[in-house]
Amino acid sequence: LKLTREGFYDGTRFHRVIAGFMIQGGDPLTKDESKREFWGGGGPGYTINAEFNNEPHVRGIVSMARTPDPNSAGSQFFIVVADSTFLDRQYTVFGRVTSGMEVADAIVTAGGGKELPDTPVVITTAEASN
Repeated sequence: LKLTREGFYDGTRFHRVIAGFMIQGGDPLTKDESKREFWGGGGPGYTINAEFNNEPHVRGIVSMARTPDPNSAGSQFFIVVADSTFLDRQYTVFGRVTSGMEVADAIVTAGGGKELPDTPVVITTAEASN
């Protein structure tokens, strides 16, 4: 919520799209095409500790992306587009898509089968509801 309220996600793009699995965004480096080789490595300048729960990684779950270190999450997140329960208790689940899942499906389609979509899918403006 803090990052959203600060406009952190505005202008970022979904930089990792894997059909039948998930879409990933939240990297501030994706705002700059000249930093493309570093996309997937950006964050807010700090990390947060993992908080595992019993929420399964099923279609529509929003979870924190991270490096292999479970306590390395920052700003990147992913939305599960197909059940992926092998991720349970390894990634911090913090939300669920309650409406608009067709948008996530459209992002997968826009990816054209490539992990980095040819067609940029950009978060124009993110808003916090709480």
